[in-house]
Amino acid sequence: MITVVSAGIATTVQDAGRPGMTRFGVGRSGAADPEAYRLANRLVGNDDRAAVLETSGALVLEVAAAAMIAVTGAPCDVTVHPGRNVDDDDALLQPVVTAVVSAVGHASPTLVPAGAQVRVAVSRRGLRIYVAFRGGLAVQPVLGSRSRDTLAALGPVVVDGSTLPIGPDPGTRITVDVAPQRARDPIVRVLPGPRRDWFTEEAWHHISSGTYVVDASTSRVGARLSGPPLERLIHGELPSEGMVLGAIQVPHNLQPIVMLADHPVTGGYPVIAVVHPDDVAIVAQASPGTALRLVAAR
Repeated sequence: MITVVSAGIATTVQDAGRPGMTRFGVGRSGAADPEAYRLANRLVGNDDRAAVLETSGALVLEVAAAAMIAVTGAPCDVTVHPGRNVDDDDALLQPVVTAVVSAVGHASPTLVPAGAQVRVAVSRRGLRIYVAFRGGLAVQPVLGSRSRDTLAALGPVVVDGSTLPIGPDPGTRITVDVAPQRARDPIVRVLPGPRRDWFTEEAWHHISSGTYVVDASTSRVGARLSGPPLERLIHGELPSEGMVLGAIQVPHNLQPIVMLADHPVTGGYPVIAVVHPDDVAIVAQASPGTALRLVAAR
């Protein structure tokens, strides 16, 4: 069992999501950075769909029993401290780890002793951090997934004082002690969207070869970007149509919004472009103030 001492910033339980539910009006949700999520699970020997914590830091957890963890995603400082009820003279439960994740996706499995606290600091670069526990988080699934969909309000809520059960040991061997990965450059490839013809050539030039800055209001639903306005040729209203992950909608303020993990299944703003599937995680990991260079996919 894990006790959430401090829920930190935007902390949710996430797994591989709810694929195939769109026809029922339910989005996929799941980890915003699937690569970092899968890596965290592999490092502790979990199945690829095991539930983890996704956070932007300032998270403090306390483990009731010894647990194997891995932290991936945005680089941050992770430290392990004696629990609140531990005898300071017990050397076995003194701080045993001071792990600094030096690059996105760079992590290693770490054994945390019973009663210890795991403190995950705010990331130094990037936005989303993944904390996996061997056995996965065994919270109650909703519609086949343990993911928290922040738009639809599905799945568990993580708050101060929450208790999260860890599932049974998977019985697998852990054969990797470190998994270094390079940081991803903030270059995002885009493809023409279904409403490309609703916009001027200048607008397409901006969205396919310009620079946009991530706004402070970015969330798991979508990343709002600020930059050159995307002027429209067609100014009429558009009936709601299906939305996909990475779709770039343009509302009335002419500033783009990139649909992320908890995006709605339909939307009424025209989609000028779609982020290449392999680059959506770059947008999801971009913290407010990050400049993203958009380029046309080849």
